[in-house]
Parts: sequence; structure tokens; C-alpha cells
Amino acid sequence: MDTLIFLIVLTVAVILYSVFMYFRQKKILKTLTEEEFKAGYRKAQLIDVREPNEFANGHILGARNIPLTQLKARLKEVRPDKPVYLYCQSGSRSGRAAQLLHKKGYKDLSHLEGGFKKWGGKIKAK
Repeated sequence: MDTLIFLIVLTVAVILYSVFMYFRQKKILKTLTEEEFKAGYRKAQLIDVREPNEFANGHILGARNIPLTQLKARLKEVRPDKPVYLYCQSGSRSGRAAQLLHKKGYKDLSHLEGGFKKWGGKIKAK
């Protein structure tokens, strides 16, 4: 019985944490449709937070590759005074990248709804 209660409490805690993080992310990060993203990304810092092999297989024209796993160490490459447009494969890593950037004082953060897999614009592959 104690194990069941523990599992219920743990499940509720995980759900509450997930809901909290979802709303927190919505507050600090603008989710843009492809059209909105296309309209603004040339005036922003366009950052692909996927791993280098994913980037090499195809990326949005003009994007810089700063993988989420390296972002903390490479923050100097991202200007805090300019808008930052992020994307990953599906949208989850770019959300985590935005949370990290927000903690470091970045304010104007946006990401591509659905990520690169939903992108229909120009791409470059190596």
C-alpha cells in the first residue's frame, strides 16, 4: 500500500512539474508559425540547437549551429541585445535552450513551431 501511495504522489508531482514548466516556457518564449518565423529570422540571430551531424544533414539557410549541449559554454557567441530565433528538430531542445538563455538574461526569444521537421523554406545541406 505504501508503494502505491508513493507512486501516486510521484505521478502527481511529475504532472505538476510538467505543467509548471510548460507555462513557464510559454511566458519566456514566443512560438512562431513558419510564416512568422520567415518574416523575422533575417533580422535575428538564427540558431540551430541540434547536434552537428543533424545540422550537416540540412539546416535553415543562414543558421548557426550551437548545439544545446554546448550552449552554456558558447554563450558569448549569442548577443543579448538582439532577438534570438531558435530551432531544433521538433521544438523541445529549442525550448530548453530558451530557458537557459532566459536565465542568463536574454529577453527576446522565439522558436519555430514544430521545429525543423515542419520547415518548408530554404535549406542548406553539406
